[in-house]
Formats: sequence, structure tokens, C-alpha cells
Amino acid sequence: MGERYNIHSQLEHLQSKYIGTGHADTSKFEWLTNQHRDSLASYMGHYDMLNYFAISENESKARVKFNLMERMLQPCGPPPEKLDD
Repeated sequence: MGERYNIHSQLEHLQSKYIGTGHADTSKFEWLTNQHRDSLASYMGHYDMLNYFAISENESKARVKFNLMERMLQPCGPPPEKLDD
């Protein structure tokens, strides 16, 4: 029983420390938004990937970086309507 509590406690700590890990009340939209933002941030952080996108889109690296930043605002579109129960 003690080990189960310890694992649960570690998981709660991890979820409070890192937003992208989610929690029990994370909606599908929030989880998907976190995944998209993590991917976009990774693309911006890896210089070679940024170069690849710039060449394939025939744009400057600064323009590609700007477009990725713009997409981070609402990567999955506007949030869905919340239902009041």
C-alpha cells in the first residue's frame, strides 16, 4: 500500500511541475493543444529542422520561426464550447 501511495505522490508532483503531462481532468482539446505546442517548440529549437522547413517552404528562417510562433497561439483552433452541467 505504501508503494502505491508513493507512486501516486510522485505522479502528482510531476503533473504539477510540468504542464504537458496532464492530469485526470485534462480534456482532449487541452492535451492535443499541449502536444502541438510541444512539437512546434521542438521544431523551433532544432536548428536543422528549422532550416529544412525554410528550404521546403522557400521562406526565410525568420519567417518560418515567426509562422511557428503564430501557430502556437491556437494550434488546434478556438477552444470548444464548455457545457454547463
